[in-house]
Amino acid sequence: MKSWTLSELADRTGAQLRGDGACRIDGLGTLKSAGPHQLSFLANPLYRSALAATGAGAVLLNAEDAEGFDGNALIVANPYAIYAGLTHLFDRTPRPEAVIHPQSVVHPEAVLAPGVSVAACAVIEAGATIGAGSVIEAGVFVGARVRIGAGCRLRANSTIHHDCVLGDRVLIHSGVVIGDDGFGFVPAGGRWNKIAQIGRVVIHDDVDIGSGTCIDRGALDDTVIHQGVIIDNLVHIAHNVEIGPHTAIAGCCGISGSTKIGAWCVFAGGVGLAGHIEICDKVRLTGMTMVTKSITKPGSYSSGTAFDSTENWRKSAVRLKKLDDMARRLRELEGLVQQLTSKTD
Repeated sequence: MKSWTLSELADRTGAQLRGDGACRIDGLGTLKSAGPHQLSFLANPLYRSALAATGAGAVLLNAEDAEGFDGNALIVANPYAIYAGLTHLFDRTPRPEAVIHPQSVVHPEAVLAPGVSVAACAVIEAGATIGAGSVIEAGVFVGARVRIGAGCRLRANSTIHHDCVLGDRVLIHSGVVIGDDGFGFVPAGGRWNKIAQIGRVVIHDDVDIGSGTCIDRGALDDTVIHQGVIIDNLVHIAHNVEIGPHTAIAGCCGISGSTKIGAWCVFAGGVGLAGHIEICDKVRLTGMTMVTKSITKPGSYSSGTAFDSTENWRKSAVRLKKLDDMARRLRELEGLVQQLTSKTD
């Protein structure tokens, strides 16, 4: 296992080193679990009490938290951001050799750039192109005429259907389906008649898509995911959705068709968006929020009710059913008050 000295890590990160620069670090850990050859970090004030007792070989700290700490420290402005960067030094995800496995199926008309790795049972169809250094893991399906950029990684058993486009450095996790049909049907003659979905999914550079997520192809125009978007597991993005740069979407969100989402938005888990609406830049939606109309002003939005004991929730539910009657009675009382006020005047 590769290790680094604290001096090397300080040079790499631009940190101020305090303590033993020769201390070797071969892994990362939490303040509570880290050992003498591991680096930890303090980013959340809630964990400040664990700092004094940590067994970590060194800790990433900001200048304020470093005061009074006697151990080895790398002092930086943003410990969490530096920790995030250092995780890649200790990432043990296997990096396969740039070979085409004999048990894969690569169509003769597919074009693979130098350094592409294709694992067993992967299928790459005619006209597909894959950029330099990309990794296609076991069981991946790459459809006809798909374009995949350089430095991408498609994890095991993911699917990219025909004509879809991935930019550079896109990470697709296991079970993701890109470019399946959008949910397009028209009722006629007493049945649902399917509408052929003839658009694509276009994913720009540096997008990360979590396991089990489904992104549907457009009906006519493309479904578009812009640069730097991060999407958690089990998210559904319907046809003709457009998601702006650097937006973050947590697990179990559902985004209905033809919705347009701006840049730098953050959606917490379980958010639902109705179709044919627009969300402007820098909107934050808290967990389980249901959005039924466009949002034109940046800020934080919520809907629904917080959990409560079942007894209190049932009481609230009963009261909610009475709101219409209460509003009617309130209007009647306001009318009576106005009449009485006008008489006294």
